[in-house]
This record gives sequence, structure tokens and C-alpha cells, in this order.
Amino acid sequence: MTTSTQPLVGTFVADPIHSLFQFSVKHMGVSMFNASFDDIDARVDADEQGVRLQGAVRVESLSIKNPDFRGHVLGGADFFDSSNYPELTFRSTDVVLREDGSARVDGELTIKGITKPFTATGTYQPPVEDLGGNLRTGVELEATVDRRDWNFTFDAKLPKGGDALANEVKLTVRAELVKEA
Repeated sequence: MTTSTQPLVGTFVADPIHSLFQFSVKHMGVSMFNASFDDIDARVDADEQGVRLQGAVRVESLSIKNPDFRGHVLGGADFFDSSNYPELTFRSTDVVLREDGSARVDGELTIKGITKPFTATGTYQPPVEDLGGNLRTGVELEATVDRRDWNFTFDAKLPKGGDALANEVKLTVRAELVKEA
């Protein structure tokens, strides 16, 4: 069941300038390492059958400033292995948009060729007319996943115990979507 204060009908596509896909993971046990992808696609199709969301991220668009570190995270088999798996994809199986602005999206997340069930929660903004007369809607979603579920196997122990990199990874999506004509 999908409800909203204004009808969400039609096809909406991500405005890449105003959309973000980011991950955050605890590093050395003391701070969060954040990185985002610059090349993302997202699409929402809404009709009498309900709301469907799908998205893709090009792994090569990972934004990490240090070239050596970026190369390891992109190409290493213990991380993204981008030459074999150039995209991350998501497809919803159920979307709930409530009148109070809350949202829940259940679906399938595929990373490194591994597809797992996935649930994200957050907020939804019903469609509004922009300065050019286009309809825009927005969704902000978060989920926490275990990186090992997608074969991210990097593991290094700190000298006095603990992990250099946590297993829990927070995923954040902020998508501003424009209705197609």
C-alpha cells in the first residue's frame, strides 16, 4: 500500500546534481570514513499498481581523493573489484510512502554479483512544482548492512585489539527526482 498527501503518478528520474549515494564505515575504531559515488541513476515508476524504485551506481565514479587508496578500494577483490563488477544495483519489491512523510523501501541490493534482501527507511517528499513547472519529488533513505554479506573481505587487526575497518556500513541515499514529460 502506498499513500501520500499528493498523488505520485508517472515516472520520475534522478536529478544527478541533487542526488547522492554514500557509504560510511567506522575506521580504526575512532571515526567514520565517508565516500560517495558521483554517477548514479534512479527511477521511480508510480501507477495504480503501486510504486517501484530502481537504481544503479557506477563503481568507477567512487569519490576518494587519495589515488592509491582509491585504486585499492575500486580494484581490490577484497573491496569493490570494479573490473569484474562495474555497477551496484537496487530494485524495490515494496515501497511504502506514508502521509506523515516517512518511507520504507524493501528490495534487492546487488553488489559484486551478490543479491541480498535489503530494507531502507527514511523520509519522502510528495511532488512539488519547481521553478520551471516540472514536478519534483524527493526521498532520503538509510540502511545499515554488513559488508561481508557482499564479499568485502578486507580484514586488519589493530595492534591492541579491534578491527581497522568495521563490518557495519551505513548506506545513505538522497534522491531528488524529476517527472518525465
